[in-house]
Amino acid sequence: MFENATRVLIILPRDLVDRARALAGRATMSMMLPVSLQIVLRALIDEGLKRPTNPDLLANVSRQAETVRRIRTEARRRPAAPQRPHRRASRQRSRSGS
Repeated sequence: MFENATRVLIILPRDLVDRARALAGRATMSMMLPVSLQIVLRALIDEGLKRPTNPDLLANVSRQAETVRRIRTEARRRPAAPQRPHRRASRQRSRSGS
């Protein structure tokens, strides 16, 4: 479909994904064509990038950047939880003497 495509892993809040799914459902009903979550997310990213100076877009980016900074700062301040060694479920086999 795309000549020059790149795969991206993105972690999104559940409510945001639910809203995008609802938009995909409404688009599917109105256009009578299947519209996937991926199509909706791709369109939203594309439309947002067409308006890089939009104050709402910049405010959203700023909020998210500040949230990430706060989370990382808090994570550095917290003492690391003690790491427990992995336990392997091992069964002891009884050896029968032959």
